[in-house]
Amino acid sequence: MSLVGRQSEIRRLGELIGATRAEKGGALVLRGEAGIGKTALLDHARRAATGLQVIDAEGSEFESELPFAALHQLCAPVMTHLDDLPAPHREALRMRFGLARGAPDPFRIGLATLELLASAARERPLLCVIDDAQWLDVASARA
Repeated sequence: MSLVGRQSEIRRLGELIGATRAEKGGALVLRGEAGIGKTALLDHARRAATGLQVIDAEGSEFESELPFAALHQLCAPVMTHLDDLPAPHREALRMRFGLARGAPDPFRIGLATLELLASAARERPLLCVIDDAQWLDVASARA
């Protein structure tokens, strides 16, 4: 699939993916009106990310009231790394995702998420793709 008129964006995505392969961090935010092709660009990034782990979350108007719905989408594929985390952070995520009882500190959830993604990235460079971020639930966006 060719993205006509998107050479600048494709180049920037390629740079980000290249930096990820070189184990350097980075972030890119695509903004614009509905229907201008942001999702097509994200699909291009997924296809171009050969050799990387790609994990996704997608904001949904229907799930925007469900705390941590998007965070669960993002973390589910890398939960095999949960045991790599220090016990307080492991338990925070376990509680948040309904695997244990309790109500963890929201700040700890953010730290635990960062540690979980970093642990997964040590295995293989990681590309996180979040589409329709405007519909993320507040708790996921904060984490």
